[in-house]
Amino acid sequence: MKKRVLAVILGAMMTTAGLTGCGGDTGSSESASEGQEMYTIGISQFAEHGSLDNCREGFIQGLEEEGLVEGENLVIKVNNADSDTATAAQIADTFVADKVDLICAIATPSAQAAYNSARNSEIPVVYTAVTNPEEAQLADDEGMPVGAVTGTSDQLPVQAQLEMIRELLPEAKTIGILYTTSEANSAYSISQYEKYAEEYGFTLETAGVTNTSEVSLAAASLLDKVDCLTNLTDNTVVSALPTVLDQANEKNIPVFGSEIEQVKLGCLAAEGLDYVNLGVETGKMAAQILKGEAQAEDMEYELLTDSSLYINQAVAENLGITIPDEMRENAEETFTEISQE
Repeated sequence: MKKRVLAVILGAMMTTAGLTGCGGDTGSSESASEGQEMYTIGISQFAEHGSLDNCREGFIQGLEEEGLVEGENLVIKVNNADSDTATAAQIADTFVADKVDLICAIATPSAQAAYNSARNSEIPVVYTAVTNPEEAQLADDEGMPVGAVTGTSDQLPVQAQLEMIRELLPEAKTIGILYTTSEANSAYSISQYEKYAEEYGFTLETAGVTNTSEVSLAAASLLDKVDCLTNLTDNTVVSALPTVLDQANEKNIPVFGSEIEQVKLGCLAAEGLDYVNLGVETGKMAAQILKGEAQAEDMEYELLTDSSLYINQAVAENLGITIPDEMRENAEETFTEISQE
């Protein structure tokens, strides 16, 4: 399958566009300047956590770079599903009823819900942070859209992550993964870990959950069987990450992240993608569609492949782990404290 690969812009600037809460408009409802068309976008975000927030902020930045500016010629409505698939479906239905010009869906469950709601309308859907669009039935085996739905994929750099874990934990044998059984993105990521783990001398232990209330018990059971945990971009588990970290720290077991925000919160390290940049590219795709320069149904989804190394030195010191000099030098960013946010 041939895909257009996105280049990561190292050190991409973080934007500060805020989330106003469920059902809120973040843009002005004033009319655009005379002769300028006004657009309305509905953003459906599946959960509120760092990587998805970064996608949203990057998406708005990408629109701005293409001349679509909130309050000038753009109204943005933002809703968050709080990791609930039924709520994601309700949000999508509302946007369709409101006849928005485009829906941006952040994360796989929201993307699936948005496409299902909009498929019989003329509203295009642009998604981001969807690990495998084919598995999510948003693209065919050739990577082409199944309808007026396209966007960007955040497939994890699994081999780079395993190599990094092996370098930091040369004696480790078993890696644990918590995941949500209903998230297609997590099922695909686990299949990739199963494919490559043995190559790096690891076995896998997994534990599935259906909601955040099950994470604590599942983590406690898993931590008795493993030498470390590695996180996916699993929305339910990431929403409960502080709980997982607290339990792992009590047992002195390292937890690895899948992106920068998880490392800030207390994961030891991650080979992660730049989710702001992912959002920027998604925003540019949406702008093309809104301005009539492209049709969603003709746009192959884009795949972000390059990753950067992020390290939390404070976590390493707490765990008594020495970060090799070469790894420190190659890190995109090293944090010296653990965020409390």
